[in-house]
Amino acid sequence: MYRLIKKDGNAKRGEFHTVHGVIQTPVFMNVGTVAAIKGAVSTEDLEGIGTQVELSNTYHLHVRPGDLVVKKLGGLHRFMSWEKPILTDSGGFQVFSLAGLRKIKEEGVYFNSHVDGRKIFMGPEESMQIQSNLASTIAMAFDECAPSKADRGYVQASVERTTRWLVRCKKEMDRLCRLEDTINKEQLLFGINQGAVYEDIRVQHAKRIAELDLPGYAIGGLAVGESHEEMYRIIEAVIPYLPVEKPTYLMGVGTPANILEAVERGVDFFDCVYPSRNGRHGHVYTNQGKLNLFNAQYELDERPIEEGCACPACRRYSRAYIRHLLKAKEMLGMRLCVLHNLYFYNHMMEEIREAIEKGCYSAYKAKKLEGMQQGAVKQS
Repeated sequence: MYRLIKKDGNAKRGEFHTVHGVIQTPVFMNVGTVAAIKGAVSTEDLEGIGTQVELSNTYHLHVRPGDLVVKKLGGLHRFMSWEKPILTDSGGFQVFSLAGLRKIKEEGVYFNSHVDGRKIFMGPEESMQIQSNLASTIAMAFDECAPSKADRGYVQASVERTTRWLVRCKKEMDRLCRLEDTINKEQLLFGINQGAVYEDIRVQHAKRIAELDLPGYAIGGLAVGESHEEMYRIIEAVIPYLPVEKPTYLMGVGTPANILEAVERGVDFFDCVYPSRNGRHGHVYTNQGKLNLFNAQYELDERPIEEGCACPACRRYSRAYIRHLLKAKEMLGMRLCVLHNLYFYNHMMEEIREAIEKGCYSAYKAKKLEGMQQGAVKQS
């Protein structure tokens, strides 16, 4: 499944073989929560900007249109006309983000739908069943993402429950993959490391889940309120206890700088809503820092968002035109910014893979960060 091609320090360059194709790592997964990237980005667009993996959310698709609807339509790949790998988040993050609408029990979590208020129950078995109906390439284990500043006693109990849930997820996934009507019998399960900012709890949990010999492992519960320094400290503590011959996925992270730092510490997979969310608000990433195209300084700027960029926006349109579209609330402006940002992230991952292969990742990272930081200072 996972082939480690080269290490440069702790940075890993690999290939992850799946039933829906080979993923070149490190990789950034483009977030399409409800089977679509926000910003009117089509499947054809994703192919054109170098997307390797699309990420969708179990809870949201269960609520609407319903995972049984997706199954009847042939699974998520057929539903959204996407042939490459798809990772589905388990719904566990909603245990954190919908704190006012849920109750956590040993058997699972009781929700009220954020859409219509109806009662929903999701436990490890239900999450696996929904993800099996969606037929994603990679299914994530059902877990609790405890608040980063939660007290130690709560975090310890939460992690122990998450471990019990992972064992149940694995058992249910094994059962589902043997059923005759299962669409993707090669679905892969990734376990998730939790423990807030407590290094010893994190390490203990990493050792325990590594024993289950899963196809891959994620580090969850970060980028939820702790500092960047705390996040990097936890990554450094956990990585040595996760199998180097398996992919490691840092969930929900992050900025280009976060990704560059985490790759150096041994992370393979990333996802984040930043490129699409910021793009919808006219904030675009460049190698000279982030630009806000709403700023008046771009009113007569005929340059592309970034010189030399090969994304659909930069190949044809000026900053001035995109700014006009954003100010006029034309959807095209938002769409072009999202396409540029996703291309920037996907292209940065290509550069990262090349730098690791050449054995010059540290120098690449330093130069990349310096350019973005200097540019940010000039624009401030």
